[in-house]
Amino acid sequence: HNDADLGRLMTNLGGHDLELILETFAAAPADKPVCFIAYTIKGVGLPFQGHKDNHAGLMTVAQMEKWRATQNIRPGHEWDKFEGLAKPQGELEAFLAAVPFNREGRRRLTAPVIDVPQQLAFKPAAQMSTQQGFGLVLHELARGDTELAARIVTASPDVTVSTNLGAWVNRRGLFAKAENADLFRQEKIPSTFNWDYSPKGQHIELGIAEMNLFVLLSALGLSHAINGARLLPVGTLYDPFIARGLDALNYACYQDARFIVVATPSGITLAPEGGAHQSIAQPLIGMAQDGLASFEPAFVDELAVILRFAFDYIQKDGEAAASEKNWLRDETGGSVYLRLSTRPIEQPQRAMTDELKQNIVDGAYWMRKPGPNAQVIVAYTGAIAPEAIQAIGLMAEDRRDIGLLAVTSADRLNAGWTAAQRARERGLT
Repeated sequence: HNDADLGRLMTNLGGHDLELILETFAAAPADKPVCFIAYTIKGVGLPFQGHKDNHAGLMTVAQMEKWRATQNIRPGHEWDKFEGLAKPQGELEAFLAAVPFNREGRRRLTAPVIDVPQQLAFKPAAQMSTQQGFGLVLHELARGDTELAARIVTASPDVTVSTNLGAWVNRRGLFAKAENADLFRQEKIPSTFNWDYSPKGQHIELGIAEMNLFVLLSALGLSHAINGARLLPVGTLYDPFIARGLDALNYACYQDARFIVVATPSGITLAPEGGAHQSIAQPLIGMAQDGLASFEPAFVDELAVILRFAFDYIQKDGEAAASEKNWLRDETGGSVYLRLSTRPIEQPQRAMTDELKQNIVDGAYWMRKPGPNAQVIVAYTGAIAPEAIQAIGLMAEDRRDIGLLAVTSADRLNAGWTAAQRARERGLT
């Protein structure tokens, strides 16, 4: 196409006359509100264009054959790359390879993987919530001068402090294009948090905007592919309100953006924040959303293991072959969704063995392994662990071999279980 032909082609897409739209915008008065109504021709160029019934309309076989013939598409060649075009394939391929858009090769860049320590530290307490533990882990990372800490970018829609990011922000600062001092400190208003803004800040404060949070996480989570510099985005929000940005989260995962969503409070235990902030439907989101590994730990030592796994998991390049035997995507990686709790519970005193770590990230482990004659298995997830442990103790008075299964990820437990069944059916075990 010459410039004039290309202009006519590209300004008449989908039934809109873009030149007319631009002229109308330019002619609109600037001193009062203006409403623009664009009459789009739905299905432009097709036999049923502009028809009120065409929202889900399909062409008949005869109409499709006529359309195929007008486009010079041979039967059986519908998916050939250059089918219907008059110029030879070699000439077209040479032209496309030489245009500036393609001249430098792949436009998806790569970035080195950031080393993650084998264990993430935190200051333990006898009673803690997983949300508190999350803040402590990030605080320990913020204190260090590691590449991992330097690459983490946190973001939150107006719940920075209540999702325990305060200590991280105090040490790492808020991001802004220009430096700006903490207004509260300037006005001598008491606060335990220091909110200085600068281009070096590693936290982005969004205000009440969950949709914006997921759009931002999507952009940050593609930085390695678009900019050639790896970031490790961590976004926090209240779990029930994940649905406010669900569309953006869905598309972020389909773009293969890599990030960690930390949502709280979760589960059926009523949180101090009240019933409006209680989440019970969100586990289905975590299990159903492709490209998103969902976890709901009960204890902080579990959370530390999962966070360590998550920082490594979101850096996988996505190009390895996924294992047909487990469906956990550990070879390809993805994003991670952590459902945490504000309920402080008694923490177990135990050695974190390699086997236990693997079971935690795979989705479940036996807190009390059942015997061969087990009558009852109790399975729990999240902050109702104390009730499950208490129930086991009561039932053990008159029953033997009772098992207690701690489910750290219903998502990955289900994926592994389903894959194992399928593998057995196909003789892959």
